[in-house]
Amino acid sequence: MITHASYAVDPWTLRERGLHLEVLPQSESVFALSNGHVGWRGNLDEGEPHGLPGSYLNGVHELHPLPYAEAGYGYPESGQTVINVTNGKIIRLLVDDEPFDLRYGLLRSHERVLDLRAGTLTRTCEWTSPAGTTVRVRSTRLVSFTQRAIAAVAYEVEAVGGPARIVVQSELVANEQLPAREGDPRAAVVLDSPLETEEHFAEDGRLRLVHRTRRSGLRIGAAADHVVTGPGRTTTQSEATGDLARLTVASPLREGERLCVEKFVSYGWSGTRSLPAISDQVDAALAAAMSVGWSGLLDEQRLYLDDFWARSDVEVDGDEQIQQAVRFGLFHVLQAGARAEQRAIPAKGLTGSGYDGHAFWDTEMFVLPLLTYTSPDAVAEALRWRQSTLPAARERAGQLGLRGAAFPWRTIEGSEGSAYWPAGTAAFHVNADIADAVVRYVAATGDDRFARDAGVELLVETARLWRSLGHHDHHGTFHIDGVTGPDEYSAVADDNTYTNLMARANLLAAADAVERHPRRAEELAVDEEESAAWRDAAEAMHVPYNHELGVHEQHAGFTRYQRWDFAATRPDQYPLLLNFPYFDLYRKQVVKQADLVLAMYTCSPYFDAEHKVRNFAYYEPLTVRDSSLSACCQAVVAAEAGHLSLAYDYLHEAALMDLQDLEHNTRDGLHIASLAGTWMALVAGFGGMRHHGERIEFAPRLPERFGRLAFTLELRGRRLRVDIRSREATYTLVEGEPLGIHHHGQPLTVDADKPHTRDIPRLTPRPAPEQPLHRRPNGAGTAQN
Repeated sequence: MITHASYAVDPWTLRERGLHLEVLPQSESVFALSNGHVGWRGNLDEGEPHGLPGSYLNGVHELHPLPYAEAGYGYPESGQTVINVTNGKIIRLLVDDEPFDLRYGLLRSHERVLDLRAGTLTRTCEWTSPAGTTVRVRSTRLVSFTQRAIAAVAYEVEAVGGPARIVVQSELVANEQLPAREGDPRAAVVLDSPLETEEHFAEDGRLRLVHRTRRSGLRIGAAADHVVTGPGRTTTQSEATGDLARLTVASPLREGERLCVEKFVSYGWSGTRSLPAISDQVDAALAAAMSVGWSGLLDEQRLYLDDFWARSDVEVDGDEQIQQAVRFGLFHVLQAGARAEQRAIPAKGLTGSGYDGHAFWDTEMFVLPLLTYTSPDAVAEALRWRQSTLPAARERAGQLGLRGAAFPWRTIEGSEGSAYWPAGTAAFHVNADIADAVVRYVAATGDDRFARDAGVELLVETARLWRSLGHHDHHGTFHIDGVTGPDEYSAVADDNTYTNLMARANLLAAADAVERHPRRAEELAVDEEESAAWRDAAEAMHVPYNHELGVHEQHAGFTRYQRWDFAATRPDQYPLLLNFPYFDLYRKQVVKQADLVLAMYTCSPYFDAEHKVRNFAYYEPLTVRDSSLSACCQAVVAAEAGHLSLAYDYLHEAALMDLQDLEHNTRDGLHIASLAGTWMALVAGFGGMRHHGERIEFAPRLPERFGRLAFTLELRGRRLRVDIRSREATYTLVEGEPLGIHHHGQPLTVDADKPHTRDIPRLTPRPAPEQPLHRRPNGAGTAQN
C-alpha cells in the first residue's frame, strides 16, 4: 500500500490522499484504532463503502463446531471466533436529502491521517452531491488509552459555496451485514447475526444497546452520548429498536456555517454480570468520558503517547520507509496490548478478524519481547491472562495423558481451538514460549511479586508437562518425541531442537524458581525430588547434530530427508501448503519459517559463533518464508552471522509486511508479530541485543544504508539509550542506577555521569548464502531470482 501513489512516507504519520476503493479493505486495517480492549477498524465514518466492518472487544467471541472428517479422542470439540460487536463509529450524513456516499457525486478532495503521536485518525474531504451542493467534512477519531472502555469521534460538516440542509445520523448498530465468510460453512451460519437483543434505549443524546451471544453466553453493552454544536436552527431526536439506536441531528446551514457532533462511545462485556450491571457499567464509563470532554480525551491521549515515545522510540537515519514502518509497528503493537489487561493479545490485535481473532505462541515470542523493554506492565497483564487459563490447560494436559499444563496452540478464551492436531496439539513449544516470556519479564523488571504470584506457577506447570512428555533413553539421554516446532512443514518429529532447547531452559527456570520461593513451591506441591528430576532432564536434553555436515539438525534425522525440488516449484505455487499435500512437505527438507534459526536467537548462549554461521548457511537455502513470522528472525541471525545486507532486506520484508501488503491478506487485519519483529530486527539484529539472565549484551553493526540507529530500553528500573553509528556506539543512562552491560563481549558499567562510547569492531566479510528459487527476501533493492 505504501507504494500506492496515494500514500506518503512520513516519520510520524500514515497519510492517504484520495480515496481508492481497490485498497479500501487494507486501509481499514492500517488505519485501525485500538487500546487492547476496544478495537475499531478504519472504516469510513458513514459505514459505506467498506471492505470489512469491524468493531471488536477483546475476548468477545462466539463458539462453533469444529469440522472433522473422522473423529478422534482428544480432538477439540468447539471453535472460537471473534465477532463484530456493536458498531459505534457510524455517523451517516445526508446533504439536501442525498446520502453522503463517496461513490456518487464529485469527490473534490479526500485525506486520512493516522497520527502516531496524537493517537488519532483524522479525515478531511470536500464533496459535491449529484444535485450540486458542496460540503466539507472533517472528522477525528480515537480509542482512548487512558479510559479503557471509551472511543470517540468529532464529526464536523461545513456548507461550502452556498446553503445546505444537513442531517447527521449518529448510530449504534448491532448485527451488521458482513462479507461472506470463506471456509467452514457451519461457522458462517453460527456467526450470522450472533447477537441477541436484551435492551435498547434512547433519550435525548444518550443511546444504549445490550446484547448477548447465543452460544458463548457473553453479555455486551454499548452506549453513546453526544455534544452537538450548530446554528440555533439545529434540532435533535433519538430512537432505538433491537439492533439500532440513533440520534438524528438536523440543521439548515448557511454558507460557511458548521455543524459539529462530538460522539462518545463506551463498551463493556461480561460472561457473568447481569443486564442491569452491564447497563450501569457502560453508562458510568460514558459519564467519566463526558466529564473530561473531547478536548480532554485528546490531551490525555497525547500525554500518554508522549510518555510511550520517550521510552520506546526507535530512530533510523538513512531509510525513510523503515523509520515510518518501525514507528507504525510500535504504535500498533502498543494498541494491541496496552489495555488488554488479563486478556489475550491476538495475532491480528483488534484490527481485523483474521485467524478468527485467536492468540498464538507469537504473542510470547515476538510481541512480548518488545513490550517487555518498552511497556512492561502490559506484559505482566498478558502473562496473568495465561495464568488465568491454567485450569483449561491442566484439563487439556490430563486429556492427553500428561501432567502439568498443555497450553493451546490457538485460542481466545483458553481452550484449544485448532482442529488440525499436527500443527496444533503437537506444537507443545508454546509452553516453553510462555515460560521464556516469564523469565524475560522478571529479568528485565525485577518484579518479585509477579515472579512469586504468577511466575512460579506458570514455570512449574509448564515444566511438569515437559517431564511427562519426554523420556530418558537407556543411555540416560532425555528426548521429546512426536512434536511440532515453529516450522509447520516438519510436523510430529522427534527432538525438535528449538523445542528441546526451550524446554531445557523452562525446566531449569522452574527448578530455580521453586528454590527461590519455597513457600510457593509447597503450595504447588513441588518437592525436592520433582525439582531434581527437572534438572536431570534439562542437563540430559538431546540436541540433534550432524557431525558430518557440522550443523545442528532442525529435528532428529532432518538432514537425512530428501531436499525439496525448488527448481520444479513455480513462483505461483507459494505458499506451498496451498499447493502441495502436507504429507509431501513433512518428509522433505523444506522449512516454512525460521525454526532452528530462531533457536539460535532465543537460545543464543548454546551455540558458538562458528555454528551460528554454518547453521544459518545450511538452513537459509531451505527456508521459504511461507509465514510472516520468519523474515524478522532471519534478519536477526543474518546480522549476527555477518550478512548485513541480507539482514537489511529481511528487515524491509518484516517492516513492510502490511504497509506493502506483502502477504496479500492485510485486509483481514495486521500482522502484529511481524510489526513487533521490525523492532526485533533493529534492536536484536543491528543493535545485537541479547538478554539472558543477568547478562545484557550489545554487539551493534549497521548496514550500509543506515547512517544511525538509536533506541531506548527500560531495564531493571533504568532507562538506557543506545545510539549506534557506523564505527561506534554510545550508551547513555537516561535515568536510574548504574547498569552493567557488555559491548561486543567487553564489560561496561553505564552510569548517569556521562555517555559511554565504544568502537565497533570491523566485520570480516562472508559470502551470503543463497535462498530457495523465487524466494529471495522481499526487501528494498532485491529482485526475485
